[in-house]
Amino acid sequence: MSKSSVWVSLSVGLALGFAGGRVARPTELATGTAHAANVAAKAPAPGARPRAPISPTVYKVPVNDSPTAGAEDALVTLVEFSDYECPFCSRANGTVKQLQERYGRKLRVVMKHHPLANHPRARPAALAALAAGEQGKFWEMHEALFANPRALSEADLELYAMKVGLNVSRWNQDRADPRLAERIRQDEALAMQLGATGTPAFYVNGRFISGAQPLEVFTGVVDEELSKAEALVRTGVRPVEVYARTISAGKDSPPPRQLMPEEPAIQQVDVGAAPSRGPADAPVTVVAFSDFECPFCARVVPTMKALEAAYPGKLRVAFKHQPLTQHPNAKLAAEAAMEAHAQGRFWEFHDVLFANQRNLDRASLEGYARQVGLDVGRFNAALDSRKHDAHVSADVAQAMRVGATGTPTFFINGRPVTGAQPVEHFRAIIDDELRKAAR
Repeated sequence: MSKSSVWVSLSVGLALGFAGGRVARPTELATGTAHAANVAAKAPAPGARPRAPISPTVYKVPVNDSPTAGAEDALVTLVEFSDYECPFCSRANGTVKQLQERYGRKLRVVMKHHPLANHPRARPAALAALAAGEQGKFWEMHEALFANPRALSEADLELYAMKVGLNVSRWNQDRADPRLAERIRQDEALAMQLGATGTPAFYVNGRFISGAQPLEVFTGVVDEELSKAEALVRTGVRPVEVYARTISAGKDSPPPRQLMPEEPAIQQVDVGAAPSRGPADAPVTVVAFSDFECPFCARVVPTMKALEAAYPGKLRVAFKHQPLTQHPNAKLAAEAAMEAHAQGRFWEFHDVLFANQRNLDRASLEGYARQVGLDVGRFNAALDSRKHDAHVSADVAQAMRVGATGTPTFFINGRPVTGAQPVEHFRAIIDDELRKAAR
């Protein structure tokens, strides 16, 4: 892939926690620090709040066929999980460019895609970038997208394609190639496995940095990893083998969080007629009570998909409706989803609704029905007759009985989990239930 000649130089700082869809990992809050040598050279300003050091834990983050910029034999590899509609990712892009300018051929940058559910244009933008890569223009498109995170409509994407010199007809064909969609899905699954639940997330020779941290946070980690890599080379390891050697013994996922000592009581939550994925006899069943207009419910959609990918054949996921009264379109969206279920398209419709939470009026729902291939006549008749009102109302009543007073609420073999928790929280409970099932 060719490098872009256009970069934006920005140096940014950002508070941790919930920001731009980002959730800081509880086990390793990456508040960041410069390497000790840099701290000595540049003391913090009086009264400045010190940053905790970046964890030395190394994660196994494969490059695979992701777009890369930099030499294959670079001693430091920075893998980024990013979202083109995320403003914090756009800011961090300037910091990445500063790192490339500073370290030259010693640094390789790898881009992986993690479009968040609450950013409806992030996935089309990711496909646009990968399709540009089919013509050797990934990084040029990458830069155009990050320079315009609020202008990612279809017309905008086509304009950028023309500006970077693509064959637009071929580019449009490539965007529809299922192979590219699968690459994004694999990136998302890897991000969730690693605990990178938000964007941007970075791994510097496998070490996690969360969010659009200041430049000195990155340089501190890069300098430290560069020193380690040079020591490896002195032992006879070839530079091209350094990254593979560094992550070979890395962790595949973060350690599970400790479960609360007084976990809420287990509930009896049947699947019933709810839409579900996974084998009916799976040892672990997750029942979700959710609301299509709830942003926290959207945030956990990629978490559920990552869990399904991580536990094939062992996990069943069922969806129940809990449209909250403060969300005026949630009830109608729930009924529309059940009609999609009646026509065998629930999960496709589910994904479209969560990707378009701000547009759930009747006309929009009809458009989504056409988009996923429903019989629109049947769809409209079902909504007009309130055919699925009783099903949605029964779900709401069950939610109240089992204590699911807010959304999202999950029951993992009856064990309650409230809110859009990090993926490792779900994994800890699922792993515990699988151990019980194996006894």
